[in-house]
Order: sequence, then structure tokens, then C-alpha cells
Amino acid sequence: MDDQGQVMPAPQVGELTQDDLLQLGEELDGAIDDMGEAVQAYTFDGDRSVADHHSGEPVRRSLVLGDDDPRDAGLREHVVTENTMWKGRIFDVSRLSVTLPDGRPAQRDVVRHPGAVAIVALTDDGCICLVRQYRTSLDRVTVEIPAGKLDPGEDPLECAHRELLEETGLEADHMAFLTTIATAVGFCDELIHLYMATGLHFVASDPDADEFINVDVVPLGELIDAVLDGRIEDAKTVTGALICDAVSHRLQPED
Repeated sequence: MDDQGQVMPAPQVGELTQDDLLQLGEELDGAIDDMGEAVQAYTFDGDRSVADHHSGEPVRRSLVLGDDDPRDAGLREHVVTENTMWKGRIFDVSRLSVTLPDGRPAQRDVVRHPGAVAIVALTDDGCICLVRQYRTSLDRVTVEIPAGKLDPGEDPLECAHRELLEETGLEADHMAFLTTIATAVGFCDELIHLYMATGLHFVASDPDADEFINVDVVPLGELIDAVLDGRIEDAKTVTGALICDAVSHRLQPED
């Protein structure tokens, strides 16, 4: 208000005061700094000119898993601090300060996820159960094997039975563990446990309140072909299909 108690009009574009401009400049500088820190967290926050390490020549050898090679100790980063930067409904994001193997500091942004299960549900006549679901992150409908996240403290096997029933309405007489995959090791600790379900019979589906799903049962060979042709991109579905393909080839009698 002015001295007579009249309401002053809001500043229009081109009428910003010097103080307004200074405040906007400070906010812009802060946003740029935050963006720069985020970029560095995914790369290397330091002077590359002093880095003298190298990978060496490739070594032809039998497969040695991670942390089983004595040289792996020299690759480990040591976590100094971890702070939760954002908490969400499904996952959190943490920022870790680490010490690199050569002693220099760096930052890592990591998505903390409770883990999930995915189910390769096979019928007696060689078909596989798939769900069709709109994925907001991709802005399109995807075709996937049934899956869902673990509840706190939930056993993955029990979760697999639960998610299969909720999403497809199917119960399985047999549920066998296949493998565990890390979905995005560069920035996320999510692990998905894959199971194979057989002896299927329909009961009734019960998806979550915000899940809208259609269910297909298609020939397994068609899914494998779609994976090999690059028409299926979902990582857990690709993995499940290729496991089925590999197992079927191993079970075929040799000529």
C-alpha cells in the first residue's frame, strides 16, 4: 500500500526494481551451482589432469566375479558420509561423499530402492503371461512380465506369489527362483529377484488402486523374437525371456 492506504499494483515486466534484479540474480546463481553439483556427482568432481591411473591391458582368463579378484580391493571407494537429499513414496535419493582409490574426494548420487520381484509365468502349453501398463516415465504403454516392489521385511518368494495374483489373477502351484538382476548399478541399488511360475490357474486379479493393467498370454517364442528384434526394452522382461530361451536350448537333446 502507498501512504494513502491504496493498494499498489504488482510490478510489471520491465518495472523490476534494482533489489528485484539482485534477488533474481542470486537465485539464478544458486540454481546454476546446484545444477553443477548434480552434474559433477554423476561424473568426477576433480582435476583430471592429476589422474595417473589406468586400466591396463585386457586379461584373457576364466570368469572371476566381482570382489573375488585380489585386484578388486584397489578399485573400492570408501564412503565418508551419506545424506538423504529427497524422500519419495517408492524410493529415496542419497548423496554420498566418497574417497576414491587414489585418495581424492568425490560425490555420488544414489537412488535407494527397497527391491522388487518379477515373475516369468509359463502356461502348460508354452505361453507366457504379460501385463500391459502405461508408464509415465516413458509416456507410453509397455509390455512386461508381472512385477512389483517388496514391502518392508517381505520375503521375495512370498512377494512373487502376491504380485502374480494381484496383477494377473493367477496363482502358481510352483514358483522357482531364477536369478537376481541389478537394474542400474551406476546410480541405483535396486535388485529385482526373478522367479518362474508354473502350474497356473486363474482366481481373480486385485491390482493396486493406481494400477490399470491388461493381461495377455502369448506364445513364449513370440516374446523371445520380439526381445531379439529390439522391440521389447524393459530390462526385467528381456532378462526373463532370454533365460527361457537359454534354458530351452540347453534342454534340447544334442544331435
